[in-house]
Amino acid sequence: MATDVRTGSQPLEEVQRLTDALDRLEDGPEKELAEELVGAVVALYGEGLARIMEVLGDDAAQVSEVRERLAADGVVASLLLVHDLYPVPLETRVLEALASVRPYMESHGGNVALDRIEDGVAHLRLVGHCDGCPASLSTLELAIEDALAEHAPDLLGVEVEGLAQPKHASETPRRPAPVWLTLDQAGGVEPGTVRTVPVGGVDLIVANVAGSLLAYRSECPCCGAAMDEATLEGEILSCARCRHGFALAQAGRAVGSDDVYLEPVPMLRRSKGLELSVALAT
Repeated sequence: MATDVRTGSQPLEEVQRLTDALDRLEDGPEKELAEELVGAVVALYGEGLARIMEVLGDDAAQVSEVRERLAADGVVASLLLVHDLYPVPLETRVLEALASVRPYMESHGGNVALDRIEDGVAHLRLVGHCDGCPASLSTLELAIEDALAEHAPDLLGVEVEGLAQPKHASETPRRPAPVWLTLDQAGGVEPGTVRTVPVGGVDLIVANVAGSLLAYRSECPCCGAAMDEATLEGEILSCARCRHGFALAQAGRAVGSDDVYLEPVPMLRRSKGLELSVALAT
């Protein structure tokens, strides 16, 4: 059973709002008393949770399903994480997160591996076409980090080897933070075909290469034309205006070039594989 420890529920948001309000209070006896009360309440439910987990641990065979259901609940999971009671080890959850994005990475001829977790920081390594690819920064931010936030919110940080940075900051325009949008229309793209799909006000090119769905922004990096009339032969998508070809299974790399790419858009099945979504900064 895949772990999903994403919280984002209304009670947790209310706790965060009140905590922020408490932090803004001026120092004084009243604030100290309030902080002492919060600490006592946290210690109380922490002790209670520890005792509950001890009882569940007495007969693992009978309560395994119950433990998994508790761990999969966002609110309960957040409490267990605070008190180091979460039943699934951090490394296991990080590996599950990477497994969830691996199909996307492999569809671009790359992969991601976990080297180690040290002092709460996950050290990852991009390999294949992802190593040194200009699109790797977007791939990491829009796919890998989202998966890690869902499966392992208690990570203290992420360090990545093989992540290409732009040569000059001015070469890469800053965009708003990405959001995940449902992509229902992609379900009908047959193998060997390509389709233009509008999502969130942005036109995407969705291609089915040997059964793998790949998404790119509909703009040719060579001539600037829309790719709505592009043709697909094997894994090569060719611009109808300038005829440049792009290897879709190599992160959209232009044929005969090492530094020209289509702009890939992370497309994953989220929520335990039930929802096909793309991450866009619109």
